[in-house]
Amino acid sequence: MDNIVFKNPEFLWLLLLIPLIIFFMYFFRFNKVSNLKISSFDNFKFKSFKSKLYPLLNILRVISITLLIIALSRPQEISNSSRTRTSSGIDIVIAVDISSSMLAQDLKPNRLEALKSVASEFINDRINDRIGLVIYAGESYTKTPVTSDKEVVINSLSEISFDGIIDDGTAIGMGLATSVNRLKDSKAKSKVIILLTDGVNNSGFIDPSTAADLASTYAIKTYTIGLGTNGNARAPVALNPNGSFRFGITKVEIDEDLLNEVANKTGGKYFRATDNRKLEEIYEEINKLEKTEVEEIKYSDIDEKYRSFVLIAFSLISLELFLKYVIFKSVI
Repeated sequence: MDNIVFKNPEFLWLLLLIPLIIFFMYFFRFNKVSNLKISSFDNFKFKSFKSKLYPLLNILRVISITLLIIALSRPQEISNSSRTRTSSGIDIVIAVDISSSMLAQDLKPNRLEALKSVASEFINDRINDRIGLVIYAGESYTKTPVTSDKEVVINSLSEISFDGIIDDGTAIGMGLATSVNRLKDSKAKSKVIILLTDGVNNSGFIDPSTAADLASTYAIKTYTIGLGTNGNARAPVALNPNGSFRFGITKVEIDEDLLNEVANKTGGKYFRATDNRKLEEIYEEINKLEKTEVEEIKYSDIDEKYRSFVLIAFSLISLELFLKYVIFKSVI
């Protein structure tokens, strides 16, 4: 009954007349049978079985009227279903700087771990999109090709660390160019790069401006994020004899002019993340800016129920007429 609605509910107000109809039927009940006045009832047998059942006619009539009123209000059972269709997906490449400076502890526990946590949530939110992962330091390479398998991307992201496999440094142009290469042949309606760095371009043989021009040529929008506090931060400054990092206070240097230029050339936007919360807000904003168009098609199946009420009502009316003119015909 949860899915039952009335097309014309205003007719239900007529149900308020039912008590009035019952009252008049009871008040005028003696006018419905013939009366015979005699001086004595001693030799008459009255209150026959038929006489006792005669009020059944009134009950049938009240039920019939009630059912017809309900039928007039057009009861309907509506079954709703929906189907979601993605009209245009987005291909996204996240380019992550993994230079040694990403171990700086101005974000907690450090810049790299903070990024991995926030980026994982971002990836989980992009249900209908394909995502790839590029990492860079002194050079760059593709960690995960663009894929719809979010578990693969998140697992690859969790494995990222500064392990010395690639040369230290910050090759922003190389990271951006590798990301463009992953997306240039994409058939997606929208292509996006999210490039994060905490330094200045000091490595690689591709200029970031050239890579930005390449991204613009392929209509790849680039969001750039500068990661690090304003001023100084505790970061690796040297290697200990055992190979571990020695930490010290160093100046935070981010080439914001370059990151702004890359974003502007490609139709993207530059952000600065100075703490964990700000980094979360940046990814939330990018998530809102790059919305995948999802079309939800709703279907409604309407089953008219008034026919059943009309059929039962006319059946009761027919029964009333049969009883009145055939069975109770002889009732006085």
